Amino acid sequence: MTALLFGLLLVLLLAGVPVAFALGLAAIATIWQGEIMPMLIVPQEMIRSINSFPLLAIPFFILAGNLMQSGGISKRLVVFSRTLVGSMNGGLAMVAIITSAFFAAISGSGAATTAAVGAILIPAMVAQGYNASYAAANQAASGALGVIIPPSIPLILYAISANQSVGDMFAAGFLPGFVVVGALLIFAYLHAMRHPSTRDAPSTLGDMVRAGRKAILALLMPTLILGGIYGGIVTPTEAAVVAVVYSLLVGVVIYRELPLRELPVILRDSAITSAVVLSIIAAAGLYGRIILSLQVPAAISEFVIGAIDSPWVFIILVNILLLFVGMFLEAAAAILIFTPILLPIALNFGIHPVHFGIIMVVNLAMGMFTPPVGLNLFIAAQISRLSIAQLSRAVLPFVVLMLIALMIISFIPWLSLALTGA
Repeated sequence: MTALLFGLLLVLLLAGVPVAFALGLAAIATIWQGEIMPMLIVPQEMIRSINSFPLLAIPFFILAGNLMQSGGISKRLVVFSRTLVGSMNGGLAMVAIITSAFFAAISGSGAATTAAVGAILIPAMVAQGYNASYAAANQAASGALGVIIPPSIPLILYAISANQSVGDMFAAGFLPGFVVVGALLIFAYLHAMRHPSTRDAPSTLGDMVRAGRKAILALLMPTLILGGIYGGIVTPTEAAVVAVVYSLLVGVVIYRELPLRELPVILRDSAITSAVVLSIIAAAGLYGRIILSLQVPAAISEFVIGAIDSPWVFIILVNILLLFVGMFLEAAAAILIFTPILLPIALNFGIHPVHFGIIMVVNLAMGMFTPPVGLNLFIAAQISRLSIAQLSRAVLPFVVLMLIALMIISFIPWLSLALTGA
């Protein structure tokens, strides 16, 4: 039954079946063939998987990201970032990274970050002399910050799967996020040294102040969201609702760049994206229930603990596994499937569950800009009008860069735990 469960899922994914349907069909076929539980468990388990208050944060953060994309917030963040680093070597590439970090701290979505920032900066980088494939690859990799820097939808999913505090997972994401930002900025500078391009004129203090004043409402948003969570004023789910209301007020009333006639389209797109994510969560919940019923985690745990005696070797093997998984499986599904399997083993090796969650999320963030299913890659390719094959080659240096950052995060637990008090 275990072979059927995993084998059929792999076949369906390779055949191009959507992830939610592949998970659901593999689970149902295993139940029907093995008669391991009544079929009535299928709808019950799927509903139970999404009947969670913290999960309400996901559609609200998706809606907030779409509202910001259309309401002028991303544009003001770009202008402000250009005054900070636009005149440096690789300045516009750095602007894409820094703006993505700001936007990630608001939207929680890698895809929203790539679309909102990339639509402005990929054409701007090409116009300033950057190679189109590098500009698109830089933005695809920078967009992955949306799932590392809190608030983050994958961090929410891991917290629910691992029975950890969402607030602790958010706090744990800050320093690893800065490590990744730093690595991307260094690479942008070094790349510009070898591939010179035009730079912005140096910005005066007055330019920075004016750009900062125009972007102040956008810059205050992460403080409002995260400050409310850590101040005990709102839960992460309530903070997501605050983000929606704030984005709506800023875009419609203050900036006046979000026409009311566009709201139905934004709501529809947000509903479709949310439905896709929640469908994956529901199907993954059923799939995970069968994994537990077949005692797969216990068997794997017993085997791994008997074969490996070092937590560092285990972390290396987990990184290799998740890097491979992230190339073929959406982050949401991967977290929900592999957390129940891998977390008990990590706990046996004395690895803190919050640190392990950050390792998982950073791994799976790489999957967002690697073929064949990297969503950021497809968005960046569409904006830059490049083929996936062209962009896949251009993104390889960023994969190496992220691997280096991943090793630092994996083997220095302090980076993940320092802000959590653990």
